[in-house]
Amino acid sequence: AAALAGALGAALTAMVSSLTIGKKKYAEHEAHAKEIQARASELKDLLLTAVDKDTEAFNIISDAFSMPKGTDEEKAARSAAIQAGLAACVESPLQIMTYSSEALHLIEASLGRFNTSAASDLGVAVLELRTAVLGAWLNVLINLSNMKDKEKAASYRKTGEEMLAGLVPLADRLFAEIAQICEG
Repeated sequence: AAALAGALGAALTAMVSSLTIGKKKYAEHEAHAKEIQARASELKDLLLTAVDKDTEAFNIISDAFSMPKGTDEEKAARSAAIQAGLAACVESPLQIMTYSSEALHLIEASLGRFNTSAASDLGVAVLELRTAVLGAWLNVLINLSNMKDKEKAASYRKTGEEMLAGLVPLADRLFAEIAQICEG
């Protein structure tokens, strides 16, 4: 769901850029809008792919929990598979956060250079990307708690916390600026 929210945010960002391209009023920003539109479209595709990657990561854990655990060897193999699945289930949402971060920065770079008739769409894009970041972070947290490699878990946590600390305030600031544009 986090990846899908991010994909919607990136798609809206691309759409707003597309609505800027070819408009006389925004002619001086056309090259910029084309760059934003192209990268936002790529991010949308990456985030849609991340939906499946996140499912695949979950399936690793699901399959691991189905493994036999009758002998010490089976228990060890099962535990190793679960830990590998947990790592995948942390890496996937961290990637979603990274893609969503880039899309939020594209929106930031668009301020003052986009078709303001589509400002509400850009505001919704910010909200979708904020949701993607926060939803992905919850997925990271729930999986970190079961990781046995505490050093790796701490590294993942630090990475996610650093992204979160910058992205939520950025999204909130962007939303407030776009809301002002919508008010006229």
